[in-house]
Amino acid sequence: MRIDIQMKLEQDKKMMGYLKLNSEWYKYLNRNPLNYEKFVRTMKEQYKIRTTDKISEVVDNIDLVSNILNVLK
Repeated sequence: MRIDIQMKLEQDKKMMGYLKLNSEWYKYLNRNPLNYEKFVRTMKEQYKIRTTDKISEVVDNIDLVSNILNVLK
């Protein structure tokens, strides 16, 4: 694996944790450094840290607060 990819992985604990749990990514990252972007996308989907996931969570929280306020009326 290239040194720059190893350094990027070591800087983010979530990436290292995902890599340890899904060790098949070592093979893909060793064979082709362009797989790094796919690795990051997959990790973000798995941990639900994409922008769309964050927006969805905010909308769900707003709905929850709205429902609680309606019940209290």
